[in-house]
Amino acid sequence: MGSIAGSDVLVTSSWFLVAALIAVVIAPQAEAAHPGLGPWKYVAGLAFAILLYLSVLLHEASHALVAKHYGFPVTHITLHFMGGLTSIEAEAKRPRQEFWIAVVGPLTSLAVGVVALGLWWVVPDGLLVMAAGGLAAANLLVGVLNLVPGLPLDGGRVLKSAVWKLTSSEHRGTVIAAWGGRVAAFLVMLWPLGQEALFGTQPDVFDFLLAFVIGFFLWNGATASLQAARIRRRLPHLVARNLARRTLAVPEDLPLAEAVRRARDAHAGAIVTVTGSGRPVGVVNEAALMATPEERRPWLATSTVARGVDTGLSLPVGITGEDLVRAITRAPATEYLLLEDDGSVYGVLTTADVDQAFRSVPD
Repeated sequence: MGSIAGSDVLVTSSWFLVAALIAVVIAPQAEAAHPGLGPWKYVAGLAFAILLYLSVLLHEASHALVAKHYGFPVTHITLHFMGGLTSIEAEAKRPRQEFWIAVVGPLTSLAVGVVALGLWWVVPDGLLVMAAGGLAAANLLVGVLNLVPGLPLDGGRVLKSAVWKLTSSEHRGTVIAAWGGRVAAFLVMLWPLGQEALFGTQPDVFDFLLAFVIGFFLWNGATASLQAARIRRRLPHLVARNLARRTLAVPEDLPLAEAVRRARDAHAGAIVTVTGSGRPVGVVNEAALMATPEERRPWLATSTVARGVDTGLSLPVGITGEDLVRAITRAPATEYLLLEDDGSVYGVLTTADVDQAFRSVPD
């Protein structure tokens, strides 16, 4: 739909369904505020839905702007049926960054709510009063609810930053905030049962359905945060230098059988093909090698089972953790060439070895 501060603004197809739903729900209120609208009451309802989502866009844009202030890339902002999502490519490096990126969203919603509440007192009666009142109520509610201390809500990230600051452990902050999100999800699902006791209103099917959808969303988000925390805790143990296989460099045209023999004698776990000047040009693919019958290997050049060292398949030997995972995700392959700072070959890294190392780290 456009861009904000260089980040694309996307609208999912589910948004149109929710906008139509809001239009139908608001239409009777529009008719009551301005009698005689007829079918135009649905247009008024749709206009309110657009206005409401523009305030959601302001909420998400504030996240994006603060994230960019700290130097984190923001790929896009998405508006969907549950509200919005700001896709930030990197994680906060310090509790202060986590706090401000998170808290600015609810503060923006509260500010929009206060402004709309102020307009409610001065705009003429009719549709404008209805719109200002609805916008104020919705944004004040969103602002308060988003400060609930549980992931994936913004308040959960605020709690995470506080625990992170106090304990110097991002992992502990994430786990505590994620469990806060699970508690919040459980309480939301129980809300219809307490509705009658607190307000004297009998819950209907819609109340139970809405509570289930929101609770399910919160529970899944909290669970995903817990899983991500466990994964992130393992990442520092992934060190390319430690996982590198001893590598044998051979000429491109060397018979494959001879290359395999030399590798066995040298106890090498990988083979790299090089030019006459010693420049690496390919890494022997283990699967292709195993699929080549032994009787054919004396007649094939090693380069026939080697994958070219294209962009992304050569990695610095010092790469570790999250940077390593991102690098192999950007350029999927089974083997990667590890290079020293001077361009010399240090060894070969395989995704199988990375996966094995990741699985071997205890939770």
